Amino acid sequence: MVTSIASSLGAGSGIDIAKLVSDLASASRDPKVSRISGLVTANTARISAVSQARSDLVGFADSLEQMISDGSLRSKPTVSDESVLTATARAGLQADKFAATIVVNTLARAQSSYSGVVADKTAAIGTGTMTLTVNGVQKTITVGSTNNSLEGLATAINASGAGVTASIIADQGGSRIILKGATGAANAFTLTADSGADPGLSAFATDGGLSVGQSAANAEFTLDGVAFSRASNTIDDVVPGVSLTLKKAAPGQPVDLGASRPLDLIKQTVGDFVDVYNQVKKSLQAASKLSGVTTGLRELERELQGLVTKVATSHGSIGRLSDIGISTAKDGTLTVDKVKLDAVLAADAGAVEGLFNPLRDGTHNATTDPGIAGLLDAIRDKAIATDGTIGRVEKSLADKGTSLSKELEKVEVREAAYKARLEKQYSALDVKLNAFKATQAYLEQQIKMWTNSNND
Repeated sequence: MVTSIASSLGAGSGIDIAKLVSDLASASRDPKVSRISGLVTANTARISAVSQARSDLVGFADSLEQMISDGSLRSKPTVSDESVLTATARAGLQADKFAATIVVNTLARAQSSYSGVVADKTAAIGTGTMTLTVNGVQKTITVGSTNNSLEGLATAINASGAGVTASIIADQGGSRIILKGATGAANAFTLTADSGADPGLSAFATDGGLSVGQSAANAEFTLDGVAFSRASNTIDDVVPGVSLTLKKAAPGQPVDLGASRPLDLIKQTVGDFVDVYNQVKKSLQAASKLSGVTTGLRELERELQGLVTKVATSHGSIGRLSDIGISTAKDGTLTVDKVKLDAVLAADAGAVEGLFNPLRDGTHNATTDPGIAGLLDAIRDKAIATDGTIGRVEKSLADKGTSLSKELEKVEVREAAYKARLEKQYSALDVKLNAFKATQAYLEQQIKMWTNSNND
């Protein structure tokens, strides 16, 4: 290239300045840009690999957490007659304690009282104070000039916070006020007119014109022959991990409480767990094979591998994944021994269930019994935190990308300036060359004239 340029200049021939400058600028710029572009491509590949690893890990933990939170892997209580009562599972379930026989003798009831018909619910009923008493707690109900009506009385009762609800119900000939308390015998109430109150208020007192439509009562039932009394028809404190809802009284009609275990779903989940784990490991290995900071991901691989032997729960005979037939192969992937899994489920299905649904009580908590999902969540949260394994790698790669972008910008600025200098230099050279050519042409013309003159 240099020899060609020199020859052209020496011969005084025309030069394509634009192409010459472009070729020289490209010869300087292209190798530098190519080097940086290669680094950007490699860094982008690392970012993509780490992003995939993050996505797989988060998806793994979230999907297992969702299955457990929605109760898919938890035994569900069954009842022989749902017209009498229903049962639902709660967190901390112990399925082996479901078996029981329940007899519902009476349902819990709330007291309801009602007044006689009032022709106009907005008409004056009398002023003064009344006392609303619920379970020994008294509330003062004031009827004054601003709320002297059936509607005003209802509003004052509802605002008292006594736990009694007042409603105005249309009836033939006018309206009634109906008062209703909470279920349970202890929540029976009285409403009395205080001394000095207008006589008209006695029409709305329980010892006056207010009639009792239904008396308050507790739910009475037996569980395996043991008598219980509760203020509510929803009962959470009799069968551990189970919420009972009493629907109708059925004395002498025993209802059997049992359990339905999701054994097939547990088996499927164990298999899915192994498959997804291996996919996450594959993603981490792909990221780890790249040079640089991604080698720190091997620490995360080791943490995940530790899931197999780490204690997930302490309240049963099964505490680790390795106890149900999951093991680590030579290549680091997980495998499941289906024969062992079936045998363990047959021997103690409740303990296997406990791996995914750990007990929650005064002794067992998220620290002592995290469950498989809890262990996996801890690994995920630690890894994707700003200072976690994945978080640190992502920041380092992002910083590297920013650095390369700035370096490329600097190269472009320098090369643009270099190209501008070349254009200026070769433009000036072209001007001088044109001047030389003009001088040459003039001299050639003079020499020719001299030669012709001498010949004459």
